Amino acid sequence: MSNTPKSHAEMLEVALAEARLGRAEGGVPIGAAMFDGSGKLLASGRNRRVQQDDPSVHGETDAFRRAGRQKSYRDVTMVTTLAPCWYCTGLIRQFGIRTVIVGESRTFLGGIESLRELGVTVIDMDSDECRLLLEGFIAEKPEVWNEDIGE
Repeated sequence: MSNTPKSHAEMLEVALAEARLGRAEGGVPIGAAMFDGSGKLLASGRNRRVQQDDPSVHGETDAFRRAGRQKSYRDVTMVTTLAPCWYCTGLIRQFGIRTVIVGESRTFLGGIESLRELGVTVIDMDSDECRLLLEGFIAEKPEVWNEDIGE
C-alpha cells in the first residue's frame, strides 16, 4: 500500500493493521490513524492501555501523539476501528478535526452523534472485520473491556 491512501477503505486498513497488532500484543484491538488533507499518513497508533498500564493510551490518542504538532487539524482525517469514546471524542473536538472515519459503531456507539452535532463529518464504514475483531476480544476478556468503556 502506498503512503498516500486514496480511499476510506485503504485508510481504515492502516487502522485495522494497528488493531491486529494490539490484539497480538494482548491488548484491546482498537487501532487508529491520522491522514493530512492530501491523504498522506501522519501517524498510526493502537490502544495500548494494557501493554503500557496506562488508561489514557487509546488508539486515537496514540495516533494523535505520534503525529506530533500540526499547525491546524481542520484538514486532518482521524480513522479509528471503533466509534470514538467520550475521551477521544473530546480530543477530536478540542483540536478541531473535521472528518472521522469509523470502522464500526455497532459494538460501541461512543460520541458519534455528538460529533455530528458539532458539524464533524463522520463516515461509519460498518466493517464486519472491525466488529468481529473486537467482539472476539470482548468474549475472551470481558473484564479488560469493562475496565474502560464497557458496562
